[in-house]
Amino acid sequence: MNCHNETGELQLYVPKPEDGWFYIKLLSDPATMSYNAPWFPPDGCIPFTEADWADWYPDWIGREPERFYAYLQRKSDGAFVGGVNFQHNPEQDWWDMGILLYAPERGNGYGRQGLQLLLDRAFRVNGISRLHNDFETTRDAAYHIHKAVGFRDAGMENGIVHLLLTKEAYLADPHNRRGEEE
Repeated sequence: MNCHNETGELQLYVPKPEDGWFYIKLLSDPATMSYNAPWFPPDGCIPFTEADWADWYPDWIGREPERFYAYLQRKSDGAFVGGVNFQHNPEQDWWDMGILLYAPERGNGYGRQGLQLLLDRAFRVNGISRLHNDFETTRDAAYHIHKAVGFRDAGMENGIVHLLLTKEAYLADPHNRRGEEE
């Protein structure tokens, strides 16, 4: 596995209206969406068109801190390699988050770096209080990168692990203090 995490190879890119092609590509790629197959049989792909993007876009872009969505973009060539998001869940008083890497880009250390970029955006820029994610216990790689950046187990139910990270815990971790003045 090539670990590009330390090189700062990725950046967040808030998509423009004309960038919907990549979101559509992510959702229609069977290898990328295979984790989603139990909910969208047979291959996990989610039907999503340019018209859907036009409707989705104003609900997600420019809606911080309630909602945030960005592509993960490789700095060296401008290629999009995935996407990250968070959205407020008022019933739980946290923000649910997600990260999705385009399957051909997996195994390059982008998951952890993308998650780190999302956490910095959520906690440092938007000042949200806590992030939550949940997924199947069988998704070992996802579990390990979440734990590596500070998420704590918040329970398990029906084969789904719940993870939580607070702003205070994130900012208190010395590994997350880069760029702060001493």
